[in-house]
Amino acid sequence: MPISKKVSTYLESASWIRKLFEAGNKMRQDGQGPVYDFSIGNPDLDPPPKFKEALKEVALDQRPGQHKYMANVGYLETRQAVATSLSKDFHLPFVPEQIIMTVGAGGAMNTALKALIDPGDEVIIVVPYFVEYKFYIENHGGVPVMAAATPGFDLDPDAIERKITENTRVVLINNPNNPTGVVYPQETIDQLGARLELHNKHRDRPIFLIDDAPYRKLVYDMDTCPSVFHAYPHALMGTSHSKDLGIPGERIGFLAISPQCVDWQRVAAAAAFTNRTLGFVNAPALMQRVVAKVQEELIDLEWYRRKRDRLVAALSRMGYNVPHPKGAFYIFPKAPGGDDIAFIEALQRMRVLAVPGTGFGMPGYFRISYCVNDDIIEGALPVFEKARKM
Repeated sequence: MPISKKVSTYLESASWIRKLFEAGNKMRQDGQGPVYDFSIGNPDLDPPPKFKEALKEVALDQRPGQHKYMANVGYLETRQAVATSLSKDFHLPFVPEQIIMTVGAGGAMNTALKALIDPGDEVIIVVPYFVEYKFYIENHGGVPVMAAATPGFDLDPDAIERKITENTRVVLINNPNNPTGVVYPQETIDQLGARLELHNKHRDRPIFLIDDAPYRKLVYDMDTCPSVFHAYPHALMGTSHSKDLGIPGERIGFLAISPQCVDWQRVAAAAAFTNRTLGFVNAPALMQRVVAKVQEELIDLEWYRRKRDRLVAALSRMGYNVPHPKGAFYIFPKAPGGDDIAFIEALQRMRVLAVPGTGFGMPGYFRISYCVNDDIIEGALPVFEKARKM
């Protein structure tokens, strides 16, 4: 076998993703009509006008040295802009030294995990979970440990606490959640933080709480997304501008370390080191300069809210069991009949692409990504109704 045994195993476990991707490509080329693709969280909404203005300004900057290496943590002016924005959002005194600019939220997660865990350390993740988490954790020798969410997909502090052992190093949450769109309330996160504090009394080093939060600004029915920074001192947040500015292909994000975190200077130094040695080196220079100018900008949330409301209302009326998503741009209904793989295959035969819940550790459900044009939604609704009755 020419490739590593571990990667070969990963490829086999993720084969349904490849199958979905390949099926979609074939359908697009067969000339048999439109494909209604809800499979990928790939925003179909242009960035705000001020982003494009900032991009033009930065691209036309004639000063020398605009494309050279910088410190691995990123430009000081960019980290200052991020720290100022976070201080406003969370009412905590963030400083630039607590910010590491990263290659998207995925870069932030890998940078943080590599900095914090030793081989054999356990990382608790909440089911359902973003499909890549297990791979991220195992990349760095960690052991993923699954903790069930509540029936409504909220955090369950009791379930998480039952999974804590002497080897637990990190609890990783994702708020708002992918794939469910559920937003964990502040009260629940506070309860989790209190449980972790109790466990820290008997440890030489604390359990860290990491929030993977690329959707934190995409919340509906509330003013702001609840925060780990308000719940627990030893907290980090990884995020990106992929969703809130609609620029996933630009791969720009950051890791933020709480000002209250134990020995945050050492944590920041470790993250700067791992950002370099994982091969990211630094976040893209051009995008760092751009996002420094648009920290307060946001895509049109109403564009997503309308799509959410349309799909949730229509699917509920058809008889689907649809947990109400308050954030991100995902819906996670129950699969009719309970077999999510069979249901997804039935949808594919009718040219609709969605993702089975099995891939997120939650068989029996399926994920719809509604960051698509309205004609995709309207064209697919009759198919969803037909599939519900099969």
